[in-house]
Amino acid sequence: MKGLKRAFTTVALCMIGINSNAQDPTFTQFYANPLYLNPALAGSHGCSRFASNYRNEWPKLTGNYTTYSASWDSYFKNISGGIGILATHDQQGQGTINTSMLGLIYSYHLQLGRKWKLQFGARASWYQKYLDWDKLTFGDMIDPRRGFIYSTGDVPRGGSRGFFDASAGAVLFNKHFFAGVAVHHLNRPNESMIVGDSKMPIRVTGHMGAEIQLGRKSKYSNGTSIMPNVIYQYQNGFMELSVGTYVKYGPLNIGVWYRNRDAFILTAGINTGKFKLGYSYDVTVSKLNNGVSGGSHEISLGINLNCKQRPTTFKLVSCPSF
Repeated sequence: MKGLKRAFTTVALCMIGINSNAQDPTFTQFYANPLYLNPALAGSHGCSRFASNYRNEWPKLTGNYTTYSASWDSYFKNISGGIGILATHDQQGQGTINTSMLGLIYSYHLQLGRKWKLQFGARASWYQKYLDWDKLTFGDMIDPRRGFIYSTGDVPRGGSRGFFDASAGAVLFNKHFFAGVAVHHLNRPNESMIVGDSKMPIRVTGHMGAEIQLGRKSKYSNGTSIMPNVIYQYQNGFMELSVGTYVKYGPLNIGVWYRNRDAFILTAGINTGKFKLGYSYDVTVSKLNNGVSGGSHEISLGINLNCKQRPTTFKLVSCPSF
């Protein structure tokens, strides 16, 4: 559903550029890209960590979408919180529209008694959007017999536009449960590159999950746990509800998700503690079926570094790895 809206928005923006509102790209390995999901998760690992993500949506379509993301974050005891840096790059319609973002994140960590912890986070970002006018085609370029052979009489417009964006979020958790909410594009910046006013619609994300241990870890057994999760996202009248669960056995993680009326998501990954590698595939079940779209592929890579600054009482969020 969200992908369909993105495709429609790309066409509308290119052709008219007036009052068009885009949708944000979505990663289906939600927790392999924690700073993108919720800025309050900055520093939640304690030590420094790096994460990178790549998503190829609908590869069989001519105008598919590719999205890249890279981030770093760490906890700092002297400021009672975490610092993070997030960078993303999104290509729509084979590079017809390119959107890059660089954001700086701070999260404050508050201990609530012995078992609970609350984290607040805020992200200040700079977006840069670019429209490649030469990749657009128009009706006056078409010859009935020979196809696109003429030059358009339309006056070139577009180019590049930069703007500031603000987001915030919060996460509440204990040893086995967590719940969070994030609100992106709080200031609703104008992202139009042609004419008119096109304010980015606010995106609201709610996420909740738990870890249920089925067996204790010992020197004879890795232990097994299941991690049910729910993620709700709303933007510009479009609602996306994803329900799924992960099964964790030692370093191995396998997950199955369902995104309402859109896709089944299959994930598999390995987490050694210092190194994480994950792959997911979206099986499209909407009207844009899997044979036409080719589904969606996503790869994530994460590296966790050792540190000396994490207190022995530091509590980790029981988020999944992928």
